[in-house]
Amino acid sequence: MTASHASIHHPSSSGKAHHETPVIGDILDRGGIITGHQTTSKKKLLEQIANMFAEQLPDADAGQIFSTLIERENLGSTGIGNGVALPHGRMAGLENVVGFFLRLQTPMDFDAIDHLPVNMIFAILVPEDATEEHLKILASLASIFRNEDTRQRLLETSNSSLIRNIFNTSNVNSQN
Repeated sequence: MTASHASIHHPSSSGKAHHETPVIGDILDRGGIITGHQTTSKKKLLEQIANMFAEQLPDADAGQIFSTLIERENLGSTGIGNGVALPHGRMAGLENVVGFFLRLQTPMDFDAIDHLPVNMIFAILVPEDATEEHLKILASLASIFRNEDTRQRLLETSNSSLIRNIFNTSNVNSQN
């Protein structure tokens, strides 16, 4: 990791394969939670995210991950509004969904649908053949981030356990 990360947390991995829609906290267990991240541009951020994924996935290539994220972004911004972006992609050879939640120190332009800068990013990679799971996860994340109270709580804490808890609690509430 680079020195630009104010704080990075890697909760212990559960090591379980998931065929149902995973709990958001489980996705983060295989990735991480980063608060106070600094970066200079959308492209640089996606490159940094690709490197983070490559560090967590021993058989993955950062360049291939970056290409996957950029290709998806070129189809249309993954900036969903309200200061949130959900960069994502499908990868061959991946067994489980993996994700990173990043909170930026300084909001940045992400070409979001509401034209507002982004300060929270939830990046995910899913197995290549997990189309339905991929869509369910994106829908669940969109539902979580639609809630103003949830977004505010995610902005106010730097404690990884609390952040993970916010996602898990919100994930359960968004499915009911």
